Formats: sequence, C-alpha cells, structure tokens
Amino acid sequence: MTKIKMCGLSRTQDIKFANEIMPEFVGFVFAPGSRRCISEETAAELKWELDYRIAAVGVFVDAPAAFVADLARREVIDLVQLHGSENSSYIARLRSMVDVPIIQAFRVSSPYDIEFAALSDADLVLLDSGAGSGKGFDHSLIKGLNRPYILAGGMGPENAREAAEKLRPYAIDASSSLEIDGVKSFERMKAFAEAVRN
Repeated sequence: MTKIKMCGLSRTQDIKFANEIMPEFVGFVFAPGSRRCISEETAAELKWELDYRIAAVGVFVDAPAAFVADLARREVIDLVQLHGSENSSYIARLRSMVDVPIIQAFRVSSPYDIEFAALSDADLVLLDSGAGSGKGFDHSLIKGLNRPYILAGGMGPENAREAAEKLRPYAIDASSSLEIDGVKSFERMKAFAEAVRN
C-alpha cells in the first residue's frame, strides 16, 4: 500500500493534525530560504510531540553532513532527505557518521533525470518537479524506473488517489497542497490521506 508523507510541518498544531491522521512520514524542512524552514530547537520540540509511530524526515539542501548527522543522532529526525547537489561521496560520508535511511530528491524533466535517479546510492529516491514548486511533472517518464520511489510535485487530495492506483509509488509526498493561506489545514491533510488510502 502506498505510504503517505506530509512535508513542511512547522507548528505544534500541525503535529496534532498528523497524530490524528497518522501518515507514515512527516517532513521538517531545514533549508534556509524556505518559508517552511524551522530551527533545530523547533524541530526537537515538534518531534517530542509527534506520535512515535510516525517517522520524521529532515529535508536538507547542501547542508554540512555533520549538521545532518547530529540531528539524526539526537533522534530529532529518523530519515534524511537531500534536495541539493549532494552526490555519492556526500551520501557515503553521511553513512559513515550515522545509520539512518537516506532519500535523494531528483527534479524530473526528462528521461535522463530518471536514469540518474535509478543510479542513486540513496535508500530511496524522491521524484519532484522542483523544490516545493507545487507543480507536477510528466509521470509517463517514470515508467523505466525499477526501484521504489516517493512521488512528489503537485500532489494533493485531488490527484493522489489516481496516482496511487496507476503508478503504485512507495509513497506520495505533499506539502503546499495541504495548506490554506500558507498554513497546514486539517481538512486538506485528512482529505489527502483518505485519497491515498482509498
């Protein structure tokens, strides 16, 4: 069954929503410049409130490996998601510091991007149209990928069910589509989860 990832949680209220809906994953953004970026302290507080059955994913863009590893060691995050220009040597260095699953994100605009994703040393790959753009990409490009992937980019309550049925991704990730006026909406989050689960 396709799993659910809800990204960009930043408030205690967001965590309460998640604890009621029970997605498999939530995402904490540590990328400076993102409006959803939170501090280490805020992330630790949110993780403390998060149901233990939900895994927290830390989202990073070219962050120092030591910073990422420290958050994982302190169990502020359970998985790492890389959204920058991190390469195989970065992933190897991170693995030498800490033992947590690593997700590598790829912006998909051509078959070549899928080929790169297929060769990633990460445990999982995430396919997106851009860093939090909220827009989709041509899903027909995925057909050649023979490894589990997380589908992101323009996913929300309106299209998640069809994507889960047709593409059978490992997980579907949503962020901006779960918001109203820039903050997470319980109704939008619940509708997204129901769309994937149904």
